[in-house]
Amino acid sequence: MPFPDLERMELPILQELLAAGGADQLRYLYDRLVSYFPSLTGDDLEERTQAGRVRWRATVQRAGRQLEEKGEIIRDRAHWSLTSKGRQRIAAESLRVTADVKSDAETEREVSHKEAQRMLVEIGLMLGRHAESEFEYYDVVWRESVSSPRMSHVFEVQVAGSVDSALTRLKHAYDAQRSRPFLVIADERAARFAEKRLTGSFHEIWEVVTVIGTGELKRLYDALCSQKDLLMKIITRD
Repeated sequence: MPFPDLERMELPILQELLAAGGADQLRYLYDRLVSYFPSLTGDDLEERTQAGRVRWRATVQRAGRQLEEKGEIIRDRAHWSLTSKGRQRIAAESLRVTADVKSDAETEREVSHKEAQRMLVEIGLMLGRHAESEFEYYDVVWRESVSSPRMSHVFEVQVAGSVDSALTRLKHAYDAQRSRPFLVIADERAARFAEKRLTGSFHEIWEVVTVIGTGELKRLYDALCSQKDLLMKIITRD
């Protein structure tokens, strides 16, 4: 198949750099970017130019050069990093969630990003997990214990802002540790957007990611809190 246009590769490069904390080695980007273009075949990825270079890698490098010329990344040999301009582009090109109506009685008051994080942490603790917010570059993670190296559950909260960036981070967690990914999102319109992205650029996590509305999260939190004492007795180990 024809290789993607350089313009189509720019945003995935920026998103992958953001998911890696803002910078990464080029050699890791080559493989991770393939998933954004599912029509690429194994033969495509092995194709070489007349000069003997791997065409896919040369295409990624040209897209990176283009991003550098725009001031959105810095290329220091094989180490690429986001600039503030690159971060601004990710935010500008991603969905901005603006709820037109508040439908559920439970969501009379909009759940903020911090409130959603707090509820996810408390739910994790009530279920016997070690839970914390702002772990590495994820909004909330659950682990089996404080000493466990594996993140069993990863949550990204996007009541507003970049849905693509959240999905990129969830995909990264799933690829790295097979963590269970959850996207907490504000309204139905944004959830439909997330589903479309999951069948496109993020098709690899379509079967495993769970999209949760803030209203659902609040109802779950309230239900567990109402039975917290009983729940503690059930999950407490001898």
